[in-house]
Amino acid sequence: MTPPRYVCIHGHFYQPPRENPWLEAVEVQDSAAPYHDWNERITRECYAPNARSRFVDSSGRIINLINNYASMSFNFGPTLLSWMASEAPEVLQGIVEGDRLSRERRRGHGNAIAQVYNHVIMPLASPRDRRTQVRWGLADFRSRFGREPEGMWLAETAVDLPTLEVLAEEGLRFTILSPNQAKRWRPLGTTEWPEPNGGIDPSRAYLCRLPSGKSIALFFYDGLISSQVAFERLLDRGEKFLQSLLNGFDDRRDHAQLVHIATDGESYGHHHPHGDMALAYVHYKLGVHEGIKLTNYGEYLELHPPQWEVEIHENTSWSCGHGVERWRSDCGCRMNPAWRQQWRKPLRETLDRLKQRLDHLFATRGRECFPDPWAARDAYIDVILDRSPARLEKFLAAHAHSDLDDALKRDAVWFLEMQRHAMLMFTSCGWFFDEISGLETTQCLRYAARAVQLARHFHVDFEPELIEGLAQAPSNVPRFQNGKGVWEQLIRPDTIDLQRVLAHYAMSTIFRQEAAPVRQYCYEVKTLDQEVRGRGSTHLAVGRLRVRSRLTGSEEEASFVVLHYGGLDFHCVLRPVSLEGDDRALRKRLFAAYQGGSFAEVTRLVLQEFPGQAHKLDDLFLDEQRRIIGIVLEDRVGDYQRLFERLADEDEDVLALLGRLRYPLPKPLLAAARVCLDGRLADSIGKLETEADVRRIKHLLERGAVWGYRPDYDVLHLALEMRLRSLVREIEARTDLSQTAERLGLLLDVTHLLGVQIDLWQAQNQLLNAYTELTRSGPLHAELSEALVRLAERLNMAGSVLGWRP
Repeated sequence: MTPPRYVCIHGHFYQPPRENPWLEAVEVQDSAAPYHDWNERITRECYAPNARSRFVDSSGRIINLINNYASMSFNFGPTLLSWMASEAPEVLQGIVEGDRLSRERRRGHGNAIAQVYNHVIMPLASPRDRRTQVRWGLADFRSRFGREPEGMWLAETAVDLPTLEVLAEEGLRFTILSPNQAKRWRPLGTTEWPEPNGGIDPSRAYLCRLPSGKSIALFFYDGLISSQVAFERLLDRGEKFLQSLLNGFDDRRDHAQLVHIATDGESYGHHHPHGDMALAYVHYKLGVHEGIKLTNYGEYLELHPPQWEVEIHENTSWSCGHGVERWRSDCGCRMNPAWRQQWRKPLRETLDRLKQRLDHLFATRGRECFPDPWAARDAYIDVILDRSPARLEKFLAAHAHSDLDDALKRDAVWFLEMQRHAMLMFTSCGWFFDEISGLETTQCLRYAARAVQLARHFHVDFEPELIEGLAQAPSNVPRFQNGKGVWEQLIRPDTIDLQRVLAHYAMSTIFRQEAAPVRQYCYEVKTLDQEVRGRGSTHLAVGRLRVRSRLTGSEEEASFVVLHYGGLDFHCVLRPVSLEGDDRALRKRLFAAYQGGSFAEVTRLVLQEFPGQAHKLDDLFLDEQRRIIGIVLEDRVGDYQRLFERLADEDEDVLALLGRLRYPLPKPLLAAARVCLDGRLADSIGKLETEADVRRIKHLLERGAVWGYRPDYDVLHLALEMRLRSLVREIEARTDLSQTAERLGLLLDVTHLLGVQIDLWQAQNQLLNAYTELTRSGPLHAELSEALVRLAERLNMAGSVLGWRP
């Protein structure tokens, strides 16, 4: 009888933390355009599609959907899930649903496993940090998936025996390693370790005995197939992927075989576009295969406990051929062969020293707040997961001294936030790439800056020693020279304090005049008093604000004056709140001068009578800065558009004649005519409702064809996407889906007319959601059902897909 055969595909889904450490939010990243940031982009390309992967016929029409998370083993980085919980909750819901479904199908064993909290290289971490990383990862997993995990993913699969000891102590049953990390192996019950003959057999589970007497199961993934998925375009076709997995079985083996692979989960859609569809194809085919069963590691361990044991190579990983040197030395692992990584060692040593200073401060001064500071740190994840005042009070009641006053309670949180950032600064991505000024490394340095800033609250300053160490870390970029240059040019200017939050909000009042308390990232700002006046393109704002950090509880209050001279010229001054009568008197003189038309007099009064810290547009946080710049430029851009339209209309006959004569169009004429037609086409797309609107668009194209008009496809693509979003909102509202289907049809006709492709993915998802909601209370009447089917067909979906359930 042939031993059973199983397949398990593991995806390690992870992104480095991208949050601004002072704002606890991801700011706009232009390199991720057209998306706001890379988390948003990769979610659209990978994480979301895998929750509803498309299964298509030969014509590309969707005939089925598959939640890949219900069929594959996976882990998600806790910091990524934290972002997803607020920014993409429906995607997180699909991931959790996939795990729930897998428990129903896999004898109670879920596909999801945990991950060490913020992807630190565990063999390089201190024993305390190792334990906290595991405990925080476990707590985050429980909060997301509502159960205990069976396994845990180690960052970069970096491993040593102390790390495995922590996993075993915390009740974890297994982890996954690279085959190159196996040192030697033998059947259980034997006493000799035979010389390794070739690589380890990846098709079984292994027992690893630990010095403490505990043990843990280890799985060593199939290195060849995993590499083909990650680097050799195996995901180009689902058939190729499936055949490669089937080739992993060996008829000479006489035991139950597990063919399993492990790669970055981003392979399935981000690194390889539509890789989720190849994965869905494999899941579908294996789901109906008679001789092979899809499984996960927990189920396989129950059915086939280890019959062999293994010893590991310590201080090794899956992505560095030199062990774990990529994260502490210039080992030669790099992307750009022209650059050296001599900065890695001094950066590691510098941050290690900073961490030792921060730990000593926490262990000594922290005892003023906690009987056991390290136990409090382990438990602080409960507050990180729920920042409500009630959760914080519950935490303090359990872990702080019972007699803390309000000031010491705030100190307690400062200490723990300092420790959180001290661990975040060791996120592995900071050493993985080539340059100390790169995004990932500077992100780690920003965490270090935040930790240093928090430590200053306790009257110690670790920055000079930190900078001294960074000066020993050479940069490959001449403008920086070394890590000190990176710190001074990229890190220190980004530092945020409560004054900058107040300045940000004060300048925003020119274009946003709420008076109620407003949440600005992780701060709450309350307007105590405010008056804004405008004249022409100028503005004057005066008032008082109070800001409070939602994380540390620190507060500050200030009076402000904002002068907007027009355009992008802002001048904001903050000063401590003075006597209310003094503020009122100055305000009266300021507005009198402003209404009298003398901005020079207003400026003089501010400079003489309102001394304080000055700020300008540069001090606005990036997203708000972009918003205000957009508002300021909107009218000016409109002026250009109207000017170009007037010129193009006046010269339409000239353009037509020059086009017929094939005379090269002068560039100024051509620029004005193109901007004019691009704008009018975009405007027509935004108002697209009827066939008459389609004819108008055709007429505009014909008008431009005479002189060789070529549309700006970026402009038209944006207009089409915005119109599609408005139709998606109609689907969400479920007002008149029959008319929505007609308008969608017109929009798709226009995309073909313009030769522009638009992404129908979100519209398809909203239709599926709408259908699910509409059918909860029973069958639909015929007319509505027909409208939904027509809408599905226009969205390139078979009507039968509407009833899909994961």
